[in-house]
Amino acid sequence: MTQTTAMLLVETSPAEKDLLLRTMEKVNAGCNLVSGRKVGRFKLHKMVYRKLRDFGLSSQMSIGVITKVAAAMKLRDHPEFYLHGAVPFDQRSISLRGGQLSISTIEGRRKLKVRIGEFQQKKIAGGVVKAGMKLCYRAGRFFLAATIETEDKEPVSCGVLGVDLGIVNLATDSEGRVYTDEKVEKKRVWYNELRGRLQSVGTKNSRRHLKKLSGRERRFKRDVNHHISKRIVANAKGTSSMVAMEDLTGMRGRTTVRRAQRDRHSKWAFHELRKFVEYKARLQGVRTVFVDPRNTSRTCPKCLWCEKANRKSRDVFQCRNCAWSAAADYVGAIGIQREAAFNLPIAAPGAAAISTPSGRRS
Repeated sequence: MTQTTAMLLVETSPAEKDLLLRTMEKVNAGCNLVSGRKVGRFKLHKMVYRKLRDFGLSSQMSIGVITKVAAAMKLRDHPEFYLHGAVPFDQRSISLRGGQLSISTIEGRRKLKVRIGEFQQKKIAGGVVKAGMKLCYRAGRFFLAATIETEDKEPVSCGVLGVDLGIVNLATDSEGRVYTDEKVEKKRVWYNELRGRLQSVGTKNSRRHLKKLSGRERRFKRDVNHHISKRIVANAKGTSSMVAMEDLTGMRGRTTVRRAQRDRHSKWAFHELRKFVEYKARLQGVRTVFVDPRNTSRTCPKCLWCEKANRKSRDVFQCRNCAWSAAADYVGAIGIQREAAFNLPIAAPGAAAISTPSGRRS
């Protein structure tokens, strides 16, 4: 089963918005009230349930607070909760039927309208909405985060599509397709230059602008990663191939780039791109595997001669043995394809690596 999240806009009047804000603030204040007790959820329930009820929270809201605090305590010792942080609701305190939302508040049950777009309708129709949702507050509007479970398709593959992640070209596959364009690169440069100017000013307005810019840039990267991952999976499915990608574990530490490219190398969300490819592939019945990318862009696809000097530059590959040349990212994608085909079955991230005859790990 693959879990995805549909963000649904909750339509509110000024009075309803104020009520939801006060509910959210009350719940998160309750989280801060009982935070700091590093115990399990059941023991925490016995310790703080009555305290939360006396604080003014309903029974189900108190249970939601305990669940949220217990989960946060697994990640850090003394978590602090923003007053407008997301609030979890279980199946007893929230229900969604069509575009009608019934939700518990500090002033009792309220019915609100939810706007469900065409994309969200398709996503909901293709899976099962799990019981319980989260209420989120972003940019002055409320959203309902609904978790949807979708049945994975049985993977069928008879080939391998290698995908190399890069600095200039975000992704290149072993068929020679490049997954980026000039507009994306210009947008990346524009964000970087504007951020630098605002940081150099250092005024209150510039800091406010930086905060807004950060959100826009994050959404831009996420949108680009969604488009790239969708195209990669579609191309793999069209040829009944699995997707082979480089294992990103320790990527930033083991790769070196020029000073001018450090910003692009460190700030693009490659891990997010890989995750998008993984879950979209499961939904489409496409298998994904991961290989160690070392020397994949230094090995000639024709004669298999491996040498550092084969990389004439960051973008150009030319074999010192047979003089065959091509784009370096394309060569890297072919190398990843070759490693995946040679080492099947491939270990997934976190599993034990497979030793190859050359002594490398993949």
